[in-house]
Amino acid sequence: MCTVVVSLAPEDQVPLLLLGIRDEFTGRPWQRPARHWPGSPLIGGLDEQAGGTWLAVHPDLPRVACILNGRGEFAPPSQRRSRGELPLRAAEEGQPALRKLRDDPESLARYDPFYLVCADPAAFLLLGWDGHRAALTELGPATHVLTNAGHMYPPDSITADAKTAEPDPKAVRFGPKFAASRPSGDPAATLKNAWGDWLTLASAHDPPSTGPDAESGAIIVRRDLPDGRVWGSTSVSLVALAHDGGLRYDFQPVPADPGTWYSVALG
Repeated sequence: MCTVVVSLAPEDQVPLLLLGIRDEFTGRPWQRPARHWPGSPLIGGLDEQAGGTWLAVHPDLPRVACILNGRGEFAPPSQRRSRGELPLRAAEEGQPALRKLRDDPESLARYDPFYLVCADPAAFLLLGWDGHRAALTELGPATHVLTNAGHMYPPDSITADAKTAEPDPKAVRFGPKFAASRPSGDPAATLKNAWGDWLTLASAHDPPSTGPDAESGAIIVRRDLPDGRVWGSTSVSLVALAHDGGLRYDFQPVPADPGTWYSVALG
Protein backbone atom coordinates (compact mmCIF):
# COMPACT_ATOMS: atom_id res chain seq x y z
CA MET A 1 0.00 0.00 0.00
CA CYS A 2 1.02 3.59 -0.60
CA THR A 3 -2.11 5.40 0.56
CA VAL A 4 -4.55 4.37 3.28
CA VAL A 5 -7.54 6.30 4.61
CA VAL A 6 -9.12 5.08 7.84
CA SER A 7 -12.24 6.67 9.31
CA LEU A 8 -13.27 5.71 12.84
CA ALA A 9 -16.65 6.95 14.12
CA PRO A 10 -17.67 4.80 17.12
CA GLU A 11 -21.19 6.24 17.26
CA ASP A 12 -22.04 5.19 13.69
CA GLN A 13 -23.69 1.91 12.73
CA VAL A 14 -20.62 1.22 10.57
CA PRO A 15 -17.83 2.76 12.65
CA LEU A 16 -14.76 1.65 10.68
CA LEU A 17 -14.15 2.51 7.03
CA LEU A 18 -10.89 1.86 5.21
CA LEU A 19 -9.66 2.79 1.75
CA GLY A 20 -6.41 1.24 0.59
CA ILE A 21 -4.58 2.00 -2.66
CA ARG A 22 -1.78 -0.33 -3.66
CA ASP A 23 1.09 1.15 -5.65
CA GLU A 24 3.57 -1.36 -7.05
CA PHE A 25 5.56 -2.31 -10.13
CA THR A 26 2.82 -3.29 -12.55
CA GLY A 27 4.75 -6.36 -13.68
CA ARG A 28 4.76 -7.92 -10.20
CA PRO A 29 2.26 -10.81 -10.33
CA TRP A 30 -0.70 -10.91 -7.95
CA GLN A 31 -4.16 -12.41 -7.55
CA ARG A 32 -7.45 -10.86 -6.58
CA PRO A 33 -8.81 -11.16 -3.01
CA ALA A 34 -9.85 -14.65 -1.96
CA ARG A 35 -9.02 -17.27 0.69
CA HIS A 36 -5.53 -17.92 -0.63
CA TRP A 37 -4.07 -19.41 2.58
CA PRO A 38 -5.19 -23.01 3.31
CA GLY A 39 -6.73 -23.46 6.74
CA SER A 40 -7.10 -19.72 7.30
CA PRO A 41 -10.37 -17.74 7.25
CA LEU A 42 -8.54 -14.64 6.00
CA ILE A 43 -9.44 -13.00 2.71
CA GLY A 44 -7.07 -10.78 0.78
CA GLY A 45 -5.14 -10.26 -2.41
CA LEU A 46 -2.14 -12.53 -2.98
CA ASP A 47 1.34 -11.29 -3.85
CA GLU A 48 2.54 -14.22 -5.96
CA GLN A 49 6.19 -13.22 -5.64
CA ALA A 50 6.40 -13.40 -1.84
CA GLY A 51 3.18 -15.21 -0.85
CA GLY A 52 1.82 -12.53 1.45
CA THR A 53 -0.65 -9.70 1.02
CA TRP A 54 -1.05 -5.95 1.26
CA LEU A 55 -4.49 -6.15 2.95
CA ALA A 56 -6.36 -8.91 4.74
CA VAL A 57 -9.77 -9.12 6.37
CA HIS A 58 -10.98 -11.58 9.00
CA PRO A 59 -14.68 -11.90 8.11
CA ASP A 60 -15.70 -13.77 11.26
CA LEU A 61 -14.80 -10.98 13.72
CA PRO A 62 -14.63 -8.63 11.70
CA ARG A 63 -11.11 -7.16 11.48
CA VAL A 64 -8.92 -5.62 8.79
CA ALA A 65 -5.15 -5.20 8.54
CA CYS A 66 -2.96 -3.66 5.87
CA ILE A 67 0.62 -2.53 5.38
CA LEU A 68 2.36 0.44 3.81
CA ASN A 69 6.01 0.54 2.85
CA GLY A 70 7.85 2.97 5.10
CA ARG A 71 11.04 5.00 4.94
CA GLY A 72 14.29 4.23 6.69
CA GLU A 73 17.02 1.60 6.73
CA PHE A 74 16.40 -1.67 4.89
CA ALA A 75 16.92 -5.04 6.54
CA PRO A 76 20.05 -7.05 5.66
CA PRO A 77 19.29 -9.05 2.47
CA SER A 78 20.44 -12.29 4.09
CA GLN A 79 17.86 -11.92 6.89
CA ARG A 80 15.04 -10.08 5.13
CA ARG A 81 11.49 -11.37 5.41
CA SER A 82 8.53 -10.21 3.34
CA ARG A 83 6.43 -7.45 4.90
CA GLY A 84 3.43 -9.13 3.28
CA GLU A 85 3.43 -11.62 6.18
CA LEU A 86 2.47 -8.91 8.63
CA PRO A 87 -1.12 -8.10 7.56
CA LEU A 88 -1.90 -11.82 7.75
CA ARG A 89 -0.55 -12.01 11.27
CA ALA A 90 -2.34 -8.82 12.35
CA ALA A 91 -5.68 -9.83 10.82
CA GLU A 92 -5.45 -13.24 12.49
CA GLU A 93 -4.22 -12.22 15.95
CA GLY A 94 -5.43 -8.63 16.24
CA GLN A 95 -3.78 -5.83 18.20
CA PRO A 96 -1.71 -8.20 20.40
CA ALA A 97 0.31 -9.06 17.28
CA LEU A 98 1.37 -5.43 16.88
CA ARG A 99 2.29 -5.12 20.55
CA LYS A 100 4.39 -8.29 20.38
CA LEU A 101 6.20 -7.01 17.31
CA ARG A 102 6.95 -3.66 18.93
CA ASP A 103 8.61 -5.50 21.82
CA ASP A 104 10.60 -7.87 19.60
CA PRO A 105 13.47 -5.91 17.98
CA GLU A 106 15.10 -9.09 16.71
CA SER A 107 12.04 -9.94 14.62
CA LEU A 108 11.52 -6.35 13.48
CA ALA A 109 15.12 -6.17 12.22
CA ARG A 110 14.22 -8.72 9.53
CA TYR A 111 11.74 -6.36 7.87
CA ASP A 112 12.24 -3.30 5.71
CA PRO A 113 10.53 -0.16 7.08
CA PHE A 114 6.74 -0.30 7.25
CA TYR A 115 3.51 1.02 8.74
CA LEU A 116 1.15 -1.75 9.85
CA VAL A 117 -2.55 -0.99 10.39
CA CYS A 118 -4.87 -3.18 12.45
CA ALA A 119 -8.47 -2.06 12.91
CA ASP A 120 -11.83 -3.33 14.11
CA PRO A 121 -15.14 -1.54 14.77
CA ALA A 122 -13.86 -0.22 18.11
CA ALA A 123 -10.19 0.65 17.61
CA PHE A 124 -7.44 1.52 15.14
CA LEU A 125 -3.81 0.70 15.98
CA LEU A 126 -0.73 1.67 13.95
CA LEU A 127 2.75 0.18 14.25
CA GLY A 128 5.60 2.04 12.56
CA TRP A 129 9.12 0.68 11.99
CA ASP A 130 11.95 2.67 10.38
CA GLY A 131 14.70 0.07 10.65
CA HIS A 132 15.85 1.35 14.04
CA ARG A 133 12.83 2.27 16.14
CA ALA A 134 9.30 0.95 16.54
CA ALA A 135 6.38 3.21 17.47
CA LEU A 136 2.90 2.00 18.39
CA THR A 137 0.04 4.51 18.21
CA GLU A 138 -3.66 4.13 18.96
CA LEU A 139 -5.52 6.60 16.77
CA GLY A 140 -8.84 7.99 17.91
CA PRO A 141 -12.12 8.88 16.20
CA ALA A 142 -11.42 10.89 13.04
CA THR A 143 -10.63 10.38 9.38
CA HIS A 144 -6.93 9.60 9.07
CA VAL A 145 -4.64 9.55 6.02
CA LEU A 146 -1.47 7.44 5.98
CA THR A 147 1.21 7.44 3.31
CA ASN A 148 4.77 6.14 3.05
CA ALA A 149 5.78 9.09 5.24
CA GLY A 150 3.52 7.89 8.06
CA HIS A 151 0.33 9.21 9.62
CA MET A 152 -0.05 12.55 7.83
CA TYR A 153 -3.63 13.72 8.50
CA PRO A 154 -5.29 15.25 10.47
CA PRO A 155 -2.49 17.69 11.32
CA ASP A 156 -3.27 17.79 15.04
CA SER A 157 -2.73 14.05 15.44
CA ILE A 158 0.30 13.41 13.23
CA THR A 159 2.50 10.81 14.86
CA ALA A 160 5.93 11.80 16.21
CA ASP A 161 7.88 10.05 13.43
CA ALA A 162 5.87 11.86 10.74
CA LYS A 163 6.34 15.32 12.27
CA THR A 164 9.90 15.38 10.96
CA ALA A 165 8.78 14.63 7.38
CA GLU A 166 7.76 17.16 4.77
CA PRO A 167 3.96 17.61 4.40
CA ASP A 168 2.63 14.91 2.12
CA PRO A 169 0.86 16.42 -0.92
CA LYS A 170 -1.69 13.60 -1.04
CA ALA A 171 -2.63 14.08 2.60
CA VAL A 172 -2.84 17.85 2.20
CA ARG A 173 -4.96 17.56 -0.93
CA PHE A 174 -7.26 14.70 0.01
CA GLY A 175 -7.42 14.50 3.81
CA PRO A 176 -10.01 17.26 4.26
CA LYS A 177 -12.06 15.94 1.34
CA PHE A 178 -12.29 12.39 2.73
CA ALA A 179 -13.09 13.75 6.19
CA ALA A 180 -15.86 16.01 4.85
CA SER A 181 -17.60 13.28 2.88
CA ARG A 182 -17.61 10.23 5.16
CA PRO A 183 -19.93 7.64 3.56
CA SER A 184 -22.17 5.12 5.28
CA GLY A 185 -20.27 1.99 4.26
CA ASP A 186 -23.58 0.14 4.71
CA PRO A 187 -22.96 -3.56 3.95
CA ALA A 188 -26.49 -3.87 2.53
CA ALA A 189 -26.31 -0.85 0.21
CA THR A 190 -25.24 -0.65 -3.41
CA LEU A 191 -21.62 0.24 -4.12
CA LYS A 192 -22.50 3.85 -4.97
CA ASN A 193 -24.78 4.35 -1.99
CA ALA A 194 -22.34 2.73 0.41
CA TRP A 195 -19.27 4.73 -0.61
CA GLY A 196 -20.62 7.96 -2.11
CA ASP A 197 -17.97 10.61 -2.74
CA TRP A 198 -15.16 8.29 -1.65
CA LEU A 199 -15.52 6.51 -5.00
CA THR A 200 -14.84 9.76 -6.83
CA LEU A 201 -11.96 10.72 -4.54
CA ALA A 202 -10.40 7.28 -4.94
CA SER A 203 -10.18 7.77 -8.70
CA ALA A 204 -8.42 11.14 -8.66
CA HIS A 205 -5.28 11.06 -10.77
CA ASP A 206 -3.02 13.29 -12.82
CA PRO A 207 -1.70 12.67 -16.34
CA PRO A 208 1.28 10.25 -16.55
CA SER A 209 4.63 11.91 -15.92
CA THR A 210 8.27 10.94 -15.61
CA GLY A 211 9.56 13.91 -13.60
CA PRO A 212 10.93 13.62 -10.05
CA ASP A 213 7.75 15.11 -8.59
CA ALA A 214 5.40 13.15 -10.83
CA GLU A 215 1.87 12.95 -9.44
CA SER A 216 3.01 13.92 -5.96
CA GLY A 217 -0.48 15.15 -5.19
CA ALA A 218 -2.40 12.41 -7.00
CA ILE A 219 -3.98 9.47 -5.23
CA ILE A 220 -3.97 7.21 -8.31
CA VAL A 221 -0.52 7.26 -9.92
CA ARG A 222 1.45 5.93 -12.87
CA ARG A 223 5.14 6.44 -13.49
CA ASP A 224 7.03 5.22 -16.56
CA LEU A 225 10.62 4.54 -15.51
CA PRO A 226 13.69 4.92 -17.71
CA ASP A 227 14.37 1.16 -17.62
CA GLY A 228 10.98 0.43 -19.19
CA ARG A 229 9.21 -0.68 -16.04
CA VAL A 230 5.99 0.94 -14.90
CA TRP A 231 5.25 1.77 -11.28
CA GLY A 232 1.73 2.76 -10.38
CA SER A 233 -1.57 2.09 -8.66
CA THR A 234 -2.56 -1.52 -9.29
CA SER A 235 -5.73 -1.85 -7.19
CA VAL A 236 -8.08 -0.10 -4.77
CA SER A 237 -9.81 -1.69 -1.76
CA LEU A 238 -12.73 -0.40 0.30
CA VAL A 239 -13.60 -2.13 3.59
CA ALA A 240 -16.38 -1.36 6.05
CA LEU A 241 -16.81 -2.97 9.50
CA ALA A 242 -20.16 -2.69 11.29
CA HIS A 243 -21.04 -2.88 15.00
CA ASP A 244 -23.24 -5.92 14.40
CA GLY A 245 -20.41 -7.89 12.79
CA GLY A 246 -21.35 -6.93 9.25
CA LEU A 247 -18.58 -6.53 6.69
CA ARG A 248 -18.31 -5.29 3.14
CA TYR A 249 -15.19 -5.58 1.01
CA ASP A 250 -15.20 -3.93 -2.39
CA PHE A 251 -12.30 -4.19 -4.81
CA GLN A 252 -11.19 -2.43 -7.99
CA PRO A 253 -8.51 -4.36 -9.92
CA VAL A 254 -8.12 -1.67 -12.59
CA PRO A 255 -8.03 1.78 -10.95
CA ALA A 256 -8.38 3.54 -14.30
CA ASP A 257 -11.69 1.78 -15.01
CA PRO A 258 -14.63 2.45 -12.63
CA GLY A 259 -16.50 -0.43 -14.26
CA THR A 260 -14.16 -2.96 -12.63
CA TRP A 261 -15.44 -2.42 -9.08
CA TYR A 262 -16.98 -5.54 -7.52
CA SER A 263 -17.88 -6.90 -4.06
CA VAL A 264 -15.54 -9.62 -2.80
CA ALA A 265 -17.26 -12.91 -1.89
CA LEU A 266 -17.14 -13.34 1.90
CA GLY A 267 -19.09 -16.57 2.38
